[in-house]
Amino acid sequence: MKKILMAATAAALCSAGAMAQAVEEPSFFDNMYIGVEGGVTTPMHNHAFFGSMRGAAGLNIGKQITPTYGVGVESLFGVNTSSWAFPKSSTAFDASYVGLYGSVDLFNLFGGYNCGTRPFTISAQAGAGWGHYYFNEGAGPDYNFFATKAGLKFNFNVSDHVTVSLNPSVIYNMSGNFEQSSTGYNINRAAFNFTAGVTYRFGNGFQCVQPYNQAEVDALNAQINGLRADLAASVAVADALDVKANTLAAELEQCRNKAPEVIKEVTNNYNSVRFVFFRIGSSKVTADQMPNVEMIADYMKNHPKSKVVIKGYASKDGNYDFNVKLANNRAESVKNLLISKYKIPASRISAEGEGIGNMFEEESWNRVSICTLDAE
Repeated sequence: MKKILMAATAAALCSAGAMAQAVEEPSFFDNMYIGVEGGVTTPMHNHAFFGSMRGAAGLNIGKQITPTYGVGVESLFGVNTSSWAFPKSSTAFDASYVGLYGSVDLFNLFGGYNCGTRPFTISAQAGAGWGHYYFNEGAGPDYNFFATKAGLKFNFNVSDHVTVSLNPSVIYNMSGNFEQSSTGYNINRAAFNFTAGVTYRFGNGFQCVQPYNQAEVDALNAQINGLRADLAASVAVADALDVKANTLAAELEQCRNKAPEVIKEVTNNYNSVRFVFFRIGSSKVTADQMPNVEMIADYMKNHPKSKVVIKGYASKDGNYDFNVKLANNRAESVKNLLISKYKIPASRISAEGEGIGNMFEEESWNRVSICTLDAE
């Protein structure tokens, strides 16, 4: 018997452990319930089983601790309709029981919790409490006794919150009574009860959770660590780009604040200098300026060792950066004409843009390429 009890205890502990892993812990008021029941009760000794049967009603309040195990408090009252030979009670009841109990859902214990409400379950219930017999005045004092109760509940779950049940049970008088003085479990001091009840459960019930897989957790942790490393690398790149952007911004601001480079002095040796003027915003040598280019070409042909330095300028009208580029293009235009049209070797020609010019008071005259000839 001892081995059987130990095995049952181990099975219960294993079941509780499995439930703890599979079910999310509910709040305190979840899975509390209240139920009412009504039926019949009859003594199991010295009386006709059906002849002594009378009505019974009860109330129970409890809480389901896990999907398998629950606890509660209950009461059951026998209605005073007895046909016993013993004097009847003068109250509405002739017997009562109030006690604490524990319950076990046998389906969840042996079949496991399926994360839902089964349409039908069977629960075993056992408890202990206070029993009382009510007697007529003059027949002796009322009688109190220690009692135990055991039974089954056949549960029909109408919904997630409402259950209708059939409840056979037996209540034992453990203290002896007015007829017998012996104590303990004795069928001669027992009453059989059969009731039907309705129970309402509060809260959201038990919520199943998915047991974690350690391999999946390790993989996710590795992925998270990889993402953190990528983030750190991205932050480092972003910081480097911020430094570069700040450097470029400082250089840009420095360029914006830089005063335009202006050529204030040019040679007045008109024998060695020729001017090629341009229209506004243009680097094309127009027909009226071609004689000036031709003069340069003739001089260089007549003096085979001569060279020419061409410096292009732009007026200060318009965008500064555009004018700098335009000045360079004007110098290149004269150079390209000397090479392509007059076949002057490129090695004898130097051309460069000098930016904004202010050699002439007439602003439009500063749109010019100044060509300085060197006979040597």
